[in-house]
Amino acid sequence: MDAPGQDLRQDLRRPAPRPRPVLMIPLRRCGSHALRLRLNFSPDFYSPYPLHIVDFMPLVELYGDLRDDKTYFQFVVDIVGLQSVSMVKWPDVVFDPVQIFEAVKDEPRSVHRVVWELLFQAGARHHAKVVMDKSLDSVHYAPELISLFDDMLFLNVVRDPRAQVASMNRAIIHDFDTLLNAQTWVKAQEAGRKLALQYPERVLTIRYEDFLHNQEAVLRKTCGFFGIEFLPSMLDISRSQEARQISGLSALWESNCYAPLPAHRDKFRKTLSVEEIEIIETLAGEFMDYYGYERMTPGKTAIAPAAIAEARNRSEARKQMAWAELQINSHRDYALRKFRADYIQMVKDRLRRMHEAPRRVAAARDAMFLDVGTATVYEAREQAP
Repeated sequence: MDAPGQDLRQDLRRPAPRPRPVLMIPLRRCGSHALRLRLNFSPDFYSPYPLHIVDFMPLVELYGDLRDDKTYFQFVVDIVGLQSVSMVKWPDVVFDPVQIFEAVKDEPRSVHRVVWELLFQAGARHHAKVVMDKSLDSVHYAPELISLFDDMLFLNVVRDPRAQVASMNRAIIHDFDTLLNAQTWVKAQEAGRKLALQYPERVLTIRYEDFLHNQEAVLRKTCGFFGIEFLPSMLDISRSQEARQISGLSALWESNCYAPLPAHRDKFRKTLSVEEIEIIETLAGEFMDYYGYERMTPGKTAIAPAAIAEARNRSEARKQMAWAELQINSHRDYALRKFRADYIQMVKDRLRRMHEAPRRVAAARDAMFLDVGTATVYEAREQAP
């Protein structure tokens, strides 16, 4: 017979089950904060302000071989640093890079595994059963996430492309051009629909317009998919402290502390020209039909490569102006975004210097050998009869 208390000691040694991971997809400015903030009323659910790791992805290859412990530890340190410079802090959470490294070092080494360890640990501290990352752009890394977490779920939030592009056009996180943002929308929807068709049991697709029409029905459906209880308090966003907090940080979030207005679903009619609407419907028409959005134009705009190049130039000029205007009109928003951007640039510069150092040493060594060789030739000439 087992000694008294032995089963209890074994249970204490056994690691606690981690929360279930959920990724919201596929593209920002879809009403994602409205959903996240309401779901956060559940004590079983945790979804902090997202890291948007997509901005860090271009740096990953600069680290080199992540199988090297020193390299991977620095990698972990830098991702923890990215979380610390986030515009919106995670309440009551401070990460120790050593602890994070020890937790993930013996598992498949990946930027996503590190990011999700942060989310799992934060969620566990809040006693959550489900943790959701609102880094919607990570839809493009879904296959790797599924290989890492066999219980991963996805919340696919679809919005009328005309309304979403109109919103993207005024967001400093996107391009400042309808054509470019429509292309981005289509690419994201391609990834989202492909995932939903390939893994129907893992993906719940909802339309933001349906949420506007009936919040409770969409929230109940979402909670049921996650395996958490719907709470009537989710319908009163005025009680959300985080909603009040972020609404004061950026003009992009100022409406998040209010109930959504169904009339806003057609707001794009006032901000987009007929020509812009037709561009969107030309590119996104097939998805509009698929998700039940009625077209307004023939959708037959000819889009040449030259038009795309011109759009990129326009967008870049407008983005520079937007940053200057943000610095003047909303310095707090500007400072927080700039601090994060500067951090990513600092890490990038450090990694590049590390790669350049061996080349500089090699160049110096070659120059030394050349000097020695040249001196030998001169000495031989002087000694020749």
